[in-house]
Amino acid sequence: MDNKYQVYLISDSTGETLDRIFLALKAQFKNFKYQTHHFSFTRTENQVLKIIEKCKKNKNCIILYTVVDNKLSKFLSEKANEKNISCFGILGDLIISFSKALNQEASYLPSGQHILNEEYYKRIEAIQFTMNHDDGNSIQDIEKSDIILLGVSRTSKTPTSIYLANKGYKVSNIPLVNERSIPEILKKNDKENCVIGLIAEPNRLIEIRKNRLNSLKEDKSINYVNLDKIEKEVLNSKKTFQKYKWPTIDVSRKSVEETAASVIKIFEINKYNA
Repeated sequence: MDNKYQVYLISDSTGETLDRIFLALKAQFKNFKYQTHHFSFTRTENQVLKIIEKCKKNKNCIILYTVVDNKLSKFLSEKANEKNISCFGILGDLIISFSKALNQEASYLPSGQHILNEEYYKRIEAIQFTMNHDDGNSIQDIEKSDIILLGVSRTSKTPTSIYLANKGYKVSNIPLVNERSIPEILKKNDKENCVIGLIAEPNRLIEIRKNRLNSLKEDKSINYVNLDKIEKEVLNSKKTFQKYKWPTIDVSRKSVEETAASVIKIFEINKYNA
């Protein structure tokens, strides 16, 4: 018996929101075998009918959708029910409930979150800034950063920075080789900048570094993957962060998203206490 589910993700926009929701949803079920089918920019009844026809050809179909147009959303739900296809709208009831809470009508505009407004351009500026300040570059204007990440090699500084930049934060990240690698302005700065140290367990670091070298087919100094050397690196980084009273985050078992969430929390606390 085939227990694999055919999951149809239907969106009237890029589908990014739906992808994230499905990612969180599927994580709650251990024995969930599935194959996804993505349909973005679905905005007509004809498109919906074509998707339903595809669903009919498969067993164990589930439709998840984010369609803000009430008429089209209802049409999709009705057609799926006619064919006995499980169908769940993600935003419909939430928009209605939120509309009532705010006491105002929703715009029901597809791709509303992608409008080129001030917030959008701020995010683009943050991405550009962060890319220019990656891996210790452009430290001459580091004080313009919202957040500064420090850490030894392979502590997820760059991916965390890029993730944060996509949320609108200007981030600089600096590889911590020794205390001399820290810009003097950060040592003298009294909490004007949000500086955060990223640390990781030595055993986890050696695993990541070895994988990195294998993927790049590079031969670095043996010290780069020497456990004793890595333990010393991590210990020295912890001492440095303690010396300057910088908060730290252990990224050993954290995803980039989880690390970024911790960074944002520290940033908000720092901003509140400034």
